[in-house]
Amino acid sequence: MASKSPKIQFPCAYPIKVIGVNDGNYRDSVVTVVRNHAPDLDVKTVTLKDSRNGTYCSVNLTIEATGEPQLKALHKALLDDPRTRLVL
Repeated sequence: MASKSPKIQFPCAYPIKVIGVNDGNYRDSVVTVVRNHAPDLDVKTVTLKDSRNGTYCSVNLTIEATGEPQLKALHKALLDDPRTRLVL
């Protein structure tokens, strides 16, 4: 018998990492998209890390997740940006 994955208990603090092309305003774009789905995002908690050559950057943040529909919609919206390479 296969065990089921543990369910997330909502609401909860939910960490997100978004990796995309570092064009100077990628962070602001990610924050804008996230705020459309999680308006209470505290921008002071957003951290950035550039890749070794500066081509990409990772944007790390934590939202207060309210449910699976919110997370699915946010994931899709982040991937709709052609600069985005990965959402974790």
